[in-house]
Amino acid sequence: MPVIADLIASTIVPFLFKLVGAVALWIVGGWLIQFALKLIRGGLRRSTLDATVISYLLNILAAVLRVILVVAILGFFGIETASFAALLAGAGVAIGAAWSGMLGNFAAGVFLQVFRPFSVGDFITAAGVTGTVEEIGMFVTSLLAPDNVRNIVPNGKLFGDTIQNYSVHEYRRVELVAQLDNSADVGKAITLLKAGLAKVPNQFEGMAGDVEVLEFTERGPKLAVRPYTHTAHYWQVYFDTNRMIVDVLGANGFPVPRIPVAMAAPGTTAATTAGVN
Repeated sequence: MPVIADLIASTIVPFLFKLVGAVALWIVGGWLIQFALKLIRGGLRRSTLDATVISYLLNILAAVLRVILVVAILGFFGIETASFAALLAGAGVAIGAAWSGMLGNFAAGVFLQVFRPFSVGDFITAAGVTGTVEEIGMFVTSLLAPDNVRNIVPNGKLFGDTIQNYSVHEYRRVELVAQLDNSADVGKAITLLKAGLAKVPNQFEGMAGDVEVLEFTERGPKLAVRPYTHTAHYWQVYFDTNRMIVDVLGANGFPVPRIPVAMAAPGTTAATTAGVN
């Protein structure tokens, strides 16, 4: 019995005291971590950082602080923490090497949130994808293409490529071409197309569309027809202007541009290969 009493007094009781102390340290440490995070969150929310970036930064900080707390508790029990810290460092290096692509996407996501080259709702072209930004995540960004297909693009690929943001400015130019025949009256065509262009709806107010000679070809002069509109109305203006060009030139008797005989395929004539550009 004296042996059991000595065992309890020398081993079990100190262990229980240490266990109670470790639990108290975990509770107090957890409370202090939450209090510190609350103060930091309040300060970051008053800054210009995005809410998503703040959330991720706080999660990373909370994880680091809890790891430090666990190491402190292990040291409280008398466990050697140097090897444990070395193990954590080695695991961190291994995870970093294995997840280098993911970490790169995460870093790019942070930069996208901070520098904001585009926002949710913007229409952009980047990484070979064109669409409306639906969501900017920390690893990937979701783009809705005009054909209603969702594209999930890694942030690293987005941030490392040229980004064209069509929604930054109030208007953009619609690029269209009207091919005339060599015999056509260019001045009359320009006058008629300008009048027709003025009737196309949803053009940007205060920016009159351009109708000018773009270049000369074997078939005849090409006219640049360029209305200005907001990105939201781009395709409506594009299609309406194309239809206007066909209607105006056709209704006013402009000849169909013909391919010169020298350009026609062997065995054919200019008449059989004629067509509209």
